[in-house]
Amino acid sequence: MSNIRIAVVDDHSLFRKGLISILQQVSDFEVVMEATNGQEFIDKLPSTQVDVVLMDIQMPQLDGTKATEIVRQKFPEVKVIILSMHDEDKYILHLMEIGANGYLLKDNDPEEVEKAIRKVIETDIYFSDFVSKVMMRKITRKTQQDKKIFNYKTDLSDREIEVLKLICEGLTTAEIGDILALSPRTVEGHRLRMIEKLGVKNTAGLVAFAIKNQLI
Repeated sequence: MSNIRIAVVDDHSLFRKGLISILQQVSDFEVVMEATNGQEFIDKLPSTQVDVVLMDIQMPQLDGTKATEIVRQKFPEVKVIILSMHDEDKYILHLMEIGANGYLLKDNDPEEVEKAIRKVIETDIYFSDFVSKVMMRKITRKTQQDKKIFNYKTDLSDREIEVLKLICEGLTTAEIGDILALSPRTVEGHRLRMIEKLGVKNTAGLVAFAIKNQLI
């Protein structure tokens, strides 16, 4: 199995270097790039193969939000995990909507970071216990009940909704297939059709849609 190639993007040198040092202790992790801001990362990306980027939100020149949008447009194969000090609902759901694959607080343990990296490689999304609680708060707030991500009706089939709910539980394609008695290829087909129907960026966008539209 090949190494997971990682980029670390943060304008605080001490934090960035410390995180890189931690990641390099994992045998199958390879830090292939570091950058001090989103623009530097985007400029380097065409010449460096990256599987996962750990990216700060607040940075000079180009922040993490804008950089994530560019990555989704130009480098869709790169998984984006946001690192932030912000624990507000609006940050998390907005970043999910624009295509971030995961969201971690900067005070998370190193084990949580490793788990997140492996999970986004395996399932395309990662939600920590904290993010899951944020999502549940969003669902239960009465003031959010009528707010939708999209202004048009969707035509998701019953089967697609079943798949979507299991995706929201963080299950792999194979696990979903086992539960629904479907082949992994069929499950993946449902996922891709939902992304196309809903006009979202990736799997994280599907989850954001499910949260806002109270499907979970």
